[in-house]
Amino acid sequence: MKYVLIPVKELTRAKQRLAGLMVQEERTALAWLMLEHLFQEVVRARGYDRVAVVTLCEPAAQLARRLGFELISETKQISESVSVDYSSRVLRARGVRSVLRLPIDLPLIMAEDIELLLDRVGDKPAAVMVSSRDGMGTNAIGRTPPDLFPSHFGPDSLAQHLTEARRRNVPFELIDLPRIALDIDNPADLAYFLKYGQGTRVYDLLQTCGFMKNER
Repeated sequence: MKYVLIPVKELTRAKQRLAGLMVQEERTALAWLMLEHLFQEVVRARGYDRVAVVTLCEPAAQLARRLGFELISETKQISESVSVDYSSRVLRARGVRSVLRLPIDLPLIMAEDIELLLDRVGDKPAAVMVSSRDGMGTNAIGRTPPDLFPSHFGPDSLAQHLTEARRRNVPFELIDLPRIALDIDNPADLAYFLKYGQGTRVYDLLQTCGFMKNER
């Protein structure tokens, strides 16, 4: 079986690095719109068996249930890496062969991007990764088996994931997918998004909260 795994943090404290530009209510709304967008594109995509969401955020859990996603419960949220690795072990114990982890903050991701990645996640031990726009982060990662190596999400995560793969002498593939490479995490990401995000609900939100005015 092949799963898509989506970790969701508590959204009431989302996007702290945007605090200088947006109040918390706006940042939470931004995170929620990106979550809804990802969920919708995952539903549209083909090439996987099930979707699992690991979260303590009840609104995210409710939406996941309505869409028919599985929920993986955790007693507390320590970090994304801990949540993803715990979920990956749970899924492997259930017989899941491969897991593609996707974060919620990818406002331009499309179903075809997800399908391309799923197609590259094969049956043999290997990893598939998409870097963030700056080449430092890991914006998507597929692993066979799900717990092939530990997660290191955060600063310089891509280099750490590549090191883990090399240490275990397993094949890995870096795929260039610009829509997945763009995550919204800091002011520079927002500025970049404004060039390409017209016509999206996230773009409309930024207009509503006055961000566009501040950028002029």
